[in-house]
Parts: sequence; structure tokens; C-alpha cells
Amino acid sequence: MPQTAPLVLVSPAMGIGSRYYRPLAEAFRARGWSALALPRRGFEPEDARASRAHDWSYADEIAVIAGAVAAARAEAPHRPVILLGHSLGAQLAAGHQLHHPPADGLVSVGGCLPHHRDYPLGGLPLLIQAGVIVPLLTALFGHLPKPAFGGPGARTQMREWARMARTGRTPFPAPGPQAECPPIRTPALMVALEGDRLAPERPVRSFAARFFAPESVTVWRYAHADVPAGASNGHTGWARTPEPVVDRIVTWWADVEANRFEGTAAPDTMRG
Repeated sequence: MPQTAPLVLVSPAMGIGSRYYRPLAEAFRARGWSALALPRRGFEPEDARASRAHDWSYADEIAVIAGAVAAARAEAPHRPVILLGHSLGAQLAAGHQLHHPPADGLVSVGGCLPHHRDYPLGGLPLLIQAGVIVPLLTALFGHLPKPAFGGPGARTQMREWARMARTGRTPFPAPGPQAECPPIRTPALMVALEGDRLAPERPVRSFAARFFAPESVTVWRYAHADVPAGASNGHTGWARTPEPVVDRIVTWWADVEANRFEGTAAPDTMRG
């Protein structure tokens, strides 16, 4: 495999361990790339589950990504490193890009800024989850137990997520009205999954606008019409039949490299 072929580091979704992404890693390898799914704390076979005594935060998870990016750089300094964040993993990848030496590119699939105001009907189910269920259950049990969304979830991380859903304020300094830090300028591909109730297109685009410089972002809508027979563009199902998403990522990265080689700015494709 060429040393210049990208390495994709996959940051899993909430409540999903790294083993779920084996088909995704295999699809990248079939195209001559390398891929590695990072662990999702509390959901790997060898991990202790979240409990009152076993807790972690967004910052703890972002530190795992930072360590993986640093290790990849040390192993092969000239190889491009791309972060692929799925759902929660996209939020963590954005936090990494803002506050650590960044990867060369970022792909978000089903990732968004989960502020209830961006959801249909004011995001009432999300607001109930974030404003009532998470605070109540984490206070009672010291973690978020099953069958609650994200369970078994760490107390601190789930409270940080809930605050973001209620207020739109991220668990880490981010670009915004208070200008806490500059936006991410590394190339980014935002994949919006048609019909995704957990990450509808409006909050996906809010995520892109909030965290990333406009000229760095491409938004691709993975529509129902683009799904091959037997595949899925569901919030989690896409990763089990990932070939269309992988093909789009490979094409996007070829465009990024071509623009870089030609010394031109990436096109503004926020319109999707």
C-alpha cells in the first residue's frame, strides 16, 4: 500500500464500540487506503461500563483522538490522516481539530450540533431527553443506565451532551458569537443522511456553519435514491454497507488534493 494513501481514524457514535465499523475499515482498505476504528470508552469488550465510580467527559474522549493522530503522525509523517466522526464521534473530532494539532481532513457522517431549536417541532423529544431524563437518571444512578438513549453512558459526558442539546453551547470552546476560538480550516466533508431523525439536515448544516470556515466545507446529502439495493443510509446502518459513503470520501479527497496541488482554494460547496 502506498505510504501516501490516507489513514482514516474512525471516531464511533455514542454507544457503539469499534468492532461495529469493521465493514467500513474493510471498504477503505479495498480502495487502497488504511483505516482504524478508535475505541469508544465503555463499549469495548475489555472496558468497564459507565457507573458512579467510572466516569468520563468529552475532553477524555477527545484526548483519545489526539493520541491516535499523534501516533499516526509519528509512524508515517507524510501520510495524510483523516478523521471520520460518526454522530457523537463527529462532535469529538471537531473538538480535536479546534484544540489539538489537527488531522489533514475531517469527515462527519450523521454528525450535527444537537441543539433542540434546529429540530422539527422545536425538538421537544430531544429537549425532554436533555432537560429531564439525563439529569434525573444520572443523579439517581451516577450514570445513564439502559435503556435510555446512549446508555450505559458516563455521567459527565451525558450531562455535557444534554447541556449542548438544551442551550447549543458545546462542551469545549468553539467558534460562535463569543468568538471563543477561530473556525476549523482543514478540509471537511459533511455527510447528511436523508431521513435521519437523530441528525436531520438542518442541524448538520448548523454544525458545518458553526465549527468550520465556509470555504473548507463540502456538504453531501446521501439521499434515499442513492442507496444501492441491500444497503442503508440510516443513522447507524450506513456503516454496515458503507461503500457509497466511502466512494464519496475518496472522490472528495481527490478533489482536495487536486486543489492543493494546483494552489487553488477549495470551492464553496456549502449549498450541498
